[in-house]
Amino acid sequence: MRGYKIFSGTAHPEFAKEIAKYLDVPLSKATVNRFSDGEINVQIAESVRGRDVFIVQPTCAPVNANLMELLIMTDAIRRSSANTITAVMPYFGYARQDRKAAPRVPITAKLVANLIEKAGITRVVTIDLHAGQIQGFFDIPVDNLYGSIIFIDYVSRKNLKNPIVASPDIGGVARARYFASKLGLDMVIVDKRREKANESEVMNIIGDVKGKDVILIDDIIDTAGTIVKAAKALKEKGANSVMACCTHPVLSGPAYERIEKGELDELVVSNSIPLKKKSKKIKVLSVAPIFAEVIRRVYHNESVNSLFM
Repeated sequence: MRGYKIFSGTAHPEFAKEIAKYLDVPLSKATVNRFSDGEINVQIAESVRGRDVFIVQPTCAPVNANLMELLIMTDAIRRSSANTITAVMPYFGYARQDRKAAPRVPITAKLVANLIEKAGITRVVTIDLHAGQIQGFFDIPVDNLYGSIIFIDYVSRKNLKNPIVASPDIGGVARARYFASKLGLDMVIVDKRREKANESEVMNIIGDVKGKDVILIDDIIDTAGTIVKAAKALKEKGANSVMACCTHPVLSGPAYERIEKGELDELVVSNSIPLKKKSKKIKVLSVAPIFAEVIRRVYHNESVNSLFM
């Protein structure tokens, strides 16, 4: 058998270690350093010739450094005659600019896809892309996993008295509907208007939440403005409690302060991105076992979709 190897960048080494432990394989050795001017220097410390290689590297903050590190590691491994190179990206940075929403703006999700392919990556495994159509920006296979599978078990165990699922915006309806269907729950929508990036204004609640325990479903929480305002609006409409489930806890700027002081009762996130600090309101669930199982299935040419059926 050709065998496979798992390498980790410096973005989230604990995540890579958890994957390796689940698969009962050693994490392969690579050295990632910086030259004095900040340039990234990579050396692969063991042979990868003919092997299927998986590089674990979310492109979270600092996104430019982590993205460049992934590309440089890929180049080193490609030039070392690896059979295939799969980028395991628990968080796909630059995904929020996936179309021309205004004149003279870039489509960074497509640009990053081009860079990844040109570097020599032959497959991408990620979770909860901000927009599913980003898969179409690639001409290589992309496995976009469903993060909600870990939240379903967690929410079910809480035995909420009167639960209902909510989407924090119109764009997240499909994600919330999938979650609601898995739990057999009804759904409401928070209608918002965004005047500019990282700022939002909640306008209306589409549906009845009076006396309900609301479960907000989102893929990314950045400054937490949307989710905190949504929680406030839901409670003003009579919700008993509001918890949020989010795959990617970017949590930049005033996010932690807003969560601590806001109306949100609990925030449940995955470990796709390492948290900057802890909070009593934030519960972290691991998606590393899901990624480990997908790596095993990809290597053995088994179905990935059946994991989420």
